[in-house]
Amino acid sequence: MGRGKINTLDKMINFTKMHGLGNDFVVINAINQSISLSTEQIQLMADRNLGIGFDQLLLIESPISDNADFKYRIFNADGNEVSQCGNGARCFARFVRDKKLSNKNAIWVDTNAGQLVLTFDNDSLITVNMGVPRHSPRDIPIKADQEAHFYTVPVNNTEKAFGAVSLGNPHAVIQVHDINSAPVSDLGKSLESHPFFPERANIGFMQIINRQHIKLRVYERGAAETLACGSGACAAVIIGIEQNLLDKENICVELPGGKLLITWPGRGHPVLMKGPAVSVFEGQINL
Repeated sequence: MGRGKINTLDKMINFTKMHGLGNDFVVINAINQSISLSTEQIQLMADRNLGIGFDQLLLIESPISDNADFKYRIFNADGNEVSQCGNGARCFARFVRDKKLSNKNAIWVDTNAGQLVLTFDNDSLITVNMGVPRHSPRDIPIKADQEAHFYTVPVNNTEKAFGAVSLGNPHAVIQVHDINSAPVSDLGKSLESHPFFPERANIGFMQIINRQHIKLRVYERGAAETLACGSGACAAVIIGIEQNLLDKENICVELPGGKLLITWPGRGHPVLMKGPAVSVFEGQINL
């Protein structure tokens, strides 16, 4: 996770516990201090019995681009760094506002997946410009020769069909008839690490209610099923639009932790995600 000037084994680290629709995070301000955490330390912090407990760890750092206000990095509970997290982006924005690190209504943020634009809305919700989705197999990445609306892979001697897209992290979305009985744990785990996905993938299970409303559960790579996945909600809507199942504006995505509104005009345009972010408590941990 890079080399830091401060030995985190001998230092109390201040953190904020946050959540976006139940998808929970530990957020650490690394702007004025160098934080260097090992995979084992992140796993310890993520442990809900022995540590703090979280789905992802967010590090707020100084920007690397001239036009950006901040940079942030994302680590799953297993310690692996990932490039994108929609719920994390909203929590990042709420943290920045709560800590008075910026009073701008629109914040530009560097990430490993490119830049995000985070906007504070009048209704206290936060809109995240998640960037332009990528559809080619090489960009997702998946092991397919050409792009398609549906891909199939064998799982437990049965062919499973799904759509796939990248939002800086790989997503596969399966349509199901009943979200409550969907095999999220078993099938999600099998697909998440399937050889078809060289970098693993987040697996979404989508139930279409109507053209402006879906229900969704997501098995996230490195974190299992979470109460909400922002980039997973965007991926489901994108794939639903591509498959002509959904409209393009203000699609309600109902997740176990709550609702998000997603808008995507189509190919070549960024996808917009709108939803809440909440601070839970402040704390310190000595690793």
